[in-house]
Amino acid sequence: MPTAPAPPNFDSAAAFAEVKPVREALSRRDWPALRGHFAQLDPHGRTFLVGVAAEADSIEPFLRQVTDEHPEDALAGTLLGAHLIRAGWRIRSSYRARHVSREQFARFHEHLRRAEQVLIDVTARHPDDAAAWTQRITNARGLELGQAEARRRYDQLARQHPHHLPAQTSLLQQFCPKWSGTWDRAHAFARECADAAPPGAPNAILVVEAHLEQALDHDSVAGARAWLRDPQVRREIHEAAQRSIWHPEFRHDWAWLKARSVFAMAFCLMEEWGPAAQQFAAMGPLGDEAMFGYIDGDEVAQFQRFRDKAYAKGGRA
Repeated sequence: MPTAPAPPNFDSAAAFAEVKPVREALSRRDWPALRGHFAQLDPHGRTFLVGVAAEADSIEPFLRQVTDEHPEDALAGTLLGAHLIRAGWRIRSSYRARHVSREQFARFHEHLRRAEQVLIDVTARHPDDAAAWTQRITNARGLELGQAEARRRYDQLARQHPHHLPAQTSLLQQFCPKWSGTWDRAHAFARECADAAPPGAPNAILVVEAHLEQALDHDSVAGARAWLRDPQVRREIHEAAQRSIWHPEFRHDWAWLKARSVFAMAFCLMEEWGPAAQQFAAMGPLGDEAMFGYIDGDEVAQFQRFRDKAYAKGGRA
């Protein structure tokens, strides 16, 4: 009997060698080393690692000190702003607004207002900094500044970085109904980004994310399956795969793991077990939580259940 696969490893350090030294430099409070690790990154990598670093606990005093000492340094301010946003979001939690207390909202918004002050300064000094603008798009959503302001921030970024997937992912959330958007606007934006991106780029996963958001808004797996198996939706997901994960130019860059995870989840809900198994096999022992936690809140367990079923029904290379 074949050995059952081990639980997926969702630690980004297992997939990206750049993560570990950033974490180590941050734990030592070694600013020159930390800055050095970011120096050679492309905009996507910089935004990705800002997100990783911002998750660390108890780093606000250190980042505040560095920002005070180096007010002109874009990285220092972006890291501080990102950390404040994530700390605020942990206070708010991922629950819908009706399940968040007034006290939680007050503390959440206080963190985001502080982040906004820092990030405004960064983008004023460095208007081409994609990582800082990406944080400001997320902040616009949390502060409920509206669709137009969130789009304005994205357009500022897109002038210099037209296919910046982290920013597109954040704005897509803003356009969903749960953040006062509409499904039409969410799908239109996803298609806009997918159509404009180069062949093989991962941006077409936005089409799939938009459909998963709407499918899982049904609050049942059966309802999600019914939405995703609609012929038009299925066709759009397959076209997105042809543009990205199935395209010969698709590369394992900063978004590869998330892209394969998103498609794996969609294929499982569509009960297309062969394509799902191919994506799980391509990830090997790794995984990305992507949207797996939307179903029962336990993304690791849900990922493993879907993976096991895909291998059982779709085969395993």
